Amino acid sequence: MNKLVYSTDPDWQDPATSATAQDSLFPDDGVIRLRRETKGRKGAGVICIYGVPSNEVGALAKQLKKQLGTGGAIKKGVIEIQGDRLAQVQALLIKAGLKVKQVGG
Repeated sequence: MNKLVYSTDPDWQDPATSATAQDSLFPDDGVIRLRRETKGRKGAGVICIYGVPSNEVGALAKQLKKQLGTGGAIKKGVIEIQGDRLAQVQALLIKAGLKVKQVGG
């Protein structure tokens, strides 16, 4: 049993608290999931895109931002597109031949 309570070593990770790919928000099943989020953004909505393979995240984000003419970011493998453009993002992803599912309320 490890009794270490606090460490300033950035390489140290507690196996009990470290996140893995299995613990991610959505499963890695080849389906791209879209969700509109406003929490913690002062009412401004963004479209979050989950489930994109890690080697395609950057290219897909750049392509979507260019086609939509809007800003966005990549945070922890999740693409965030600014604005409430859920239908447009979904149409572009389907046109690109990806399997898309809308999640959240």
